[in-house]
Amino acid sequence: MRYIVIGAGAVGGTIGARLFQGGHEVVLIARGAHYEALKRDGLRLITPDSAETLPIPAADGPIPTRDGDVLIVATKTQDTIAALAPWSPDLPVVCAQNGVANERIALRRFERVYGMCVWLPAQIPAPGTVAAHGHPYSGMLHVGRYPQGVDDLAEQIAADLGKHGLVGRTSPDVMRWKYGKLLGNLANAVEALVGHVPGMSDLAELARAEARTVLDRAGIAYNTPEEEAEVRGHKVDAKQIEGVERAGGSSWQSLARGSGSIESDYLNGEIVLIGRMHGVPTPVNETLRREANRVARERLAPGSMTPDQVRALIDARSAA
Repeated sequence: MRYIVIGAGAVGGTIGARLFQGGHEVVLIARGAHYEALKRDGLRLITPDSAETLPIPAADGPIPTRDGDVLIVATKTQDTIAALAPWSPDLPVVCAQNGVANERIALRRFERVYGMCVWLPAQIPAPGTVAAHGHPYSGMLHVGRYPQGVDDLAEQIAADLGKHGLVGRTSPDVMRWKYGKLLGNLANAVEALVGHVPGMSDLAELARAEARTVLDRAGIAYNTPEEEAEVRGHKVDAKQIEGVERAGGSSWQSLARGSGSIESDYLNGEIVLIGRMHGVPTPVNETLRREANRVARERLAPGSMTPDQVRALIDARSAA
């Protein structure tokens, strides 16, 4: 079985590297300077305990496929349609992405779709290099068939992931875990907008409380922080890597790169969508969604707003 990792950034690069170290055939699909560095030098994986350069094949677009290939998609959700468009719909697709929309997007074209709930703190400090901060394992990955269930391929993927540096788990209700992860990811926009300052945690909890009301009204199940703590334990603790300054989360990194886009439509925007479908107001997450998109579009730096500014916009939207 060969794994083709589409979007070999921080998360995809770490997954691809660990699969390669576990003895599996891997191809990394990347673009720009990151692809050029991967093609020229291989992938440099640095962790709290080690640093290694891995000669993993890389490409900047589709490659000829064969029976037994598995696609692992690790792009941002806003890039999912374009990322999957060139690939054969006969291949299985694993959505190693934040949010809960990717699996449904993929299922329109691909018959075999798998959800993956990703707990994996990582970043790209330089093109061709991935810093995986998780310790003692780089990540914990729940895998299940979409919309539910576990089959032989899910079992095999989880086993392959668990061979080196990762914890792979099968989960018949993988989307429940992904909705729980979504609640945590609602803070991504807050971090990107205001940075780590007093008041950030309060805004994040406002977003989560609003989201729990929405999910409960919609009858959507999600795991609790207590369940996550029990399963995760201290298997994937974020640890400092010498010489690498730890950046913020994925949305923070999008602003720092000046990419012009951000995933908030599929994180906070998911709560807004479900709220609209069930008649639940969502002024907190709508404000975060709008402001994160504005800041990304204007290519402003992370932390460009204050918590008071964000709170004032939320209050104005609530009163409207």
